[in-house]
Amino acid sequence: MDLYNIKDKDMLDQAIDALRQATGLQIKVTKYEALNIQADAIIQVEINKKNYDFVVDVKHVDRFTTIAQVKYQLEAFNLAPLLIAPKLTDAAANNCKELGLNFIDLAGNAYINEPAFFILIKGQKANQHNQHNHLKGTKTLTPTNLRMVFTLLCNPEMLNAPYREIAKVAGIALGAVGWGFNDLAARALTLGDGKKNNRVLIQHEKLIQEWVTNYPIKLRPKLNPKRFKANNQYWWKNLDVKKYHAQWGGEVAADKLTNYLKPKFYTLYVHGKELKKNINKLIVENRLVPDPNGDIEVLETFWSFDEADFLPETVPTLLVYADLIASNDPRNLETAKMIYDRLIQHANY
Repeated sequence: MDLYNIKDKDMLDQAIDALRQATGLQIKVTKYEALNIQADAIIQVEINKKNYDFVVDVKHVDRFTTIAQVKYQLEAFNLAPLLIAPKLTDAAANNCKELGLNFIDLAGNAYINEPAFFILIKGQKANQHNQHNHLKGTKTLTPTNLRMVFTLLCNPEMLNAPYREIAKVAGIALGAVGWGFNDLAARALTLGDGKKNNRVLIQHEKLIQEWVTNYPIKLRPKLNPKRFKANNQYWWKNLDVKKYHAQWGGEVAADKLTNYLKPKFYTLYVHGKELKKNINKLIVENRLVPDPNGDIEVLETFWSFDEADFLPETVPTLLVYADLIASNDPRNLETAKMIYDRLIQHANY
């Protein structure tokens, strides 16, 4: 994948220059692309006349979710991972350390912990003008676009469907579909023209990772999430989710897809015109108790791919993957990688 965004290239160069000045190390970029997957560059650091390579992701980090996603993405390479960001808060920096993710910011603050050497620099102040410009340039998907992109990623055949059909399935206004396609085309994520039925999706992996990054920040909070606890720890084992027009997400869905993860947190997405009735029925019949720190989460759905009578037991695989990444739990990240490699990367889902 080319580092096509000039602002990201500038940020990479500035961060490297800041680290050079702080440490006196010899550092150079050896590639502005990385093996056709979500990474932006490979850099080389010379220490004691030996060279060490790092695979780099340039990201505007504003949530722990992003850090976990970067960690997962870069694990696909047999190189040390390195995050470059405009500025990391102390909490975000600590989260990087906990996950074992090396980082540099524009001020030259750095954490690099590798078997051959260790670097820790903190307290450096960034040039405010440069930092502001990089943050100002950040572009994220809107909740409406996230709904549409999810529909297209899960149903690639709809790329050339009538706008009215896309709007209905994605649950968005008809006028938003055209704006959504204009945005995708402007960012070189689609080619072709829907009027000629030749529109195709390109940079598929980039769009998946972009969606996964933005979903927990922009769209998930709008799904009216509610937390509960249950007195019976096995309440979920034989739950007939279709009875409530619901589907499993998160850890339970991941377990059903892989037979690998033992769930500790229980996520349900509820469908239907009688949404409140179904949620209340779920709560009463399973004796769920409201608890802001509970291990059960119930959300409203934001898609309508399937008829209510034929709902699969689990949500679309992309959403399972996104839930796991958003959890920031190392055991979930391992399962997320398994799901991506087996069920997402080379398949239409």
